[in-house]
Amino acid sequence: MTEPLKIAFQGEPGANSHEACLAYFPNYEPYPCATFEDAFDAVKTGVCALGMIPVENSIAGRVADVHHLLPSSGLKIIGERFKPIRFQLMANPGTRLEDLKTVVSMPFAWGQCRRFLRKLGVTMEAASDTAASARIVAEHPDPTRGAIAPALAAEIYGLDIIASDIEDEAHNTTRFVIMSPEANPRPPEGAACVTSFVFRVRNIPAALYKAMGGFATNGVNMTKLESYMENGAFTATFFYAEVDGRPEDVNLAHAFEELGFFSERFEILGVYPADPYRATVGQQ
Repeated sequence: MTEPLKIAFQGEPGANSHEACLAYFPNYEPYPCATFEDAFDAVKTGVCALGMIPVENSIAGRVADVHHLLPSSGLKIIGERFKPIRFQLMANPGTRLEDLKTVVSMPFAWGQCRRFLRKLGVTMEAASDTAASARIVAEHPDPTRGAIAPALAAEIYGLDIIASDIEDEAHNTTRFVIMSPEANPRPPEGAACVTSFVFRVRNIPAALYKAMGGFATNGVNMTKLESYMENGAFTATFFYAEVDGRPEDVNLAHAFEELGFFSERFEILGVYPADPYRATVGQQ
């Protein structure tokens, strides 16, 4: 019997990334990893066929550490998925909501449930992962402690959900990228797609302004531009960017050509189909 292909995610069983793996790749076996580096390595070494990596959240912004790891991962982005985030307040069986004094979760989750937590008037206790918070509460039963985690964590660790969907905003959504050792064939001409790339401009006056000029003059829609320092250098800012289209498209090819004049490093991380969710944003 052939073993199922595996898909790596960062976190413990029951995390949002685990739920995303089950939802979008049901034929793959989710493979938990302690860190993002471990998840990348699991794919790079062939332990897993794919990686499910969160890159940004509609409320909390970008996921720390991920973008500067992408260029050095040796992997390619072959897709994207948008997952609605629904947080549940859970506790050991028999625990009542009014008895809670402490709620365990990761700070990233606190920030998405601020109004509910303020109204509840509890003390927050930090955990490394939402699913880990559910495991901790299950392993150390206490009628005054609960955890914020996805519904899957309650199922895995035998907890009761005592308050459902406690996130502050209904549009709370996390975007994941799908990582693979090899790039997929590029989407056909005319198909809605995204190109992700990184670049570092030359350390000369107006380099970024001039590098971006090619996208404007060629009518390329840039949907993301984020900067971060590389190796502690204050003079060589690294940029992660995403644009609509394929590098083969004439307008994007010209924009990349102009970008190359003013950059000392440029690398395409992936060309992949745009998730249909993008078309629904703004219509809800």
